[in-house]
Amino acid sequence: MTIKEAQQAVDQWIKEYGVRYFSELTNMAVLTEEVGELARVIARKYGDQSFKSGEKDNLGEEMADVLWVLICLANQTGVDLTEELEKSIEKKTKRDSLRHIANPKLQA
Repeated sequence: MTIKEAQQAVDQWIKEYGVRYFSELTNMAVLTEEVGELARVIARKYGDQSFKSGEKDNLGEEMADVLWVLICLANQTGVDLTEELEKSIEKKTKRDSLRHIANPKLQA
């Protein structure tokens, strides 16, 4: 699935099952909540915390939840994520093409 196809699939789901998009402000709050849930899993899986009883290692599920809400925000604000990601890669390549290679902190 391409990013464009993902944006179309989410839009179709919202129209078929979701009644309408939540407001942009609500979706921003939901995105923050989902990022927090992702952070909790990462802290337990890769950090110093351990999973509590009943918690599960659902890293991919939490990442997908973040992506879902981000796509909702993009759809409702008219952002083409494919185009914006392409521009972001170009910007980072121009700005950082030598920066990380020359960083001694990143050398193995």
